[in-house]
Amino acid sequence: MSKHILVVDDAFAIRQIVGYTLRSAGYRVSEAADGMEAFEKASADVFDLVLTDLHMPRVDGLTLIARLRAQPRYRFTPMLVLSTESSVEAKSRGRAAGATGWLVKPFEPRRLLELTDRVLGR
Repeated sequence: MSKHILVVDDAFAIRQIVGYTLRSAGYRVSEAADGMEAFEKASADVFDLVLTDLHMPRVDGLTLIARLRAQPRYRFTPMLVLSTESSVEAKSRGRAAGATGWLVKPFEPRRLLELTDRVLGR
């Protein structure tokens, strides 16, 4: 059974590109347009990886990660941030929230798949 990944980004085009890249590699992908929608989907289903943007309306990516980490089922689930921000301070805030890793936009599909495969042990 393929791993199920939740892709969270308020930009439809980014969700489409990331989703296409992951589906092409055999992953099952669900999408959410912001952290609130993602939290609702993650509460109703179980995901093997959460890949989230940083800045989004309603609930941002770091708040989403912190909320999911508070749930036992997502305590050890890999959570990656995909953002245009690459500052040490932003990445530090990500680690404090519970992010597993960080990927900077624009991204290379090969790099996204390498990181995804690594955190999922594939």
